[in-house]
Amino acid sequence: MTDALGYRAKFGVLGPSTNTIVQPDFDDMRVPGVTNHYSRIIIQNANAISNESFMAGTLEISENVIDAVNGVLTCAPDYLVMGMSAVTFYGGAEGGAKWKARVEDASGLRLSVGSEAVVAAMQVIGGIKNIAFMSPYYPVANDEVRNYLSDHGFNTVRDACLQCPSWTAIAEVQVDEVRASIQALDSDEVDAIVQVGTNLSAIRLCAELELELGKPVIAINTATYWHALRANKLNDQLSGFGQLLENH
Repeated sequence: MTDALGYRAKFGVLGPSTNTIVQPDFDDMRVPGVTNHYSRIIIQNANAISNESFMAGTLEISENVIDAVNGVLTCAPDYLVMGMSAVTFYGGAEGGAKWKARVEDASGLRLSVGSEAVVAAMQVIGGIKNIAFMSPYYPVANDEVRNYLSDHGFNTVRDACLQCPSWTAIAEVQVDEVRASIQALDSDEVDAIVQVGTNLSAIRLCAELELELGKPVIAINTATYWHALRANKLNDQLSGFGQLLENH
């Protein structure tokens, strides 16, 4: 017997309790027969005023992930999707793989994470070597993103970080500010632009900017949900969210 609504797949979505963007983003990209079941990683709203306080806040999220995993397992999901990206980049390719394995071992399920999804997205699009990326993070976390992407063969030409002062403040960044940040990163030497930070609203904006800039502009929520769909052999093509979901 299959779930009446999630008859193709039930996704358990793991995200910080302070995150208000992932749940609606993933629901907007949901395809027929797939359901999303959000499990909140309970954390305090960080007071991120420095590299050190930002890192401490993200590590609190990491420490509380397994409790959220145990919560969502009660609805018998088929697959897990991580709606939080920062810590999935920490420690380069090796660190990211170990972090993912920890969650998969605890759950007994496969998992899509933002770091791996962004790499897979750029690989499937092809022709990407030099990239730029922006985040709501602090510089120390951007360094981790840069190192992770370097381990996978991508050269970061430039990056930007908004240094948002709290987790909820990330969701309060307006689309025009994200647009300006991405546009400022563009140049002829940049093959693709990536937006990381799952609590930034950018899935439709990045699709618009792909057309405007004439190159891949990848939102991490789009890449992560695309990765989860394709990992489950769900090849539905959706318009309005960029070339990943439309063509790959």
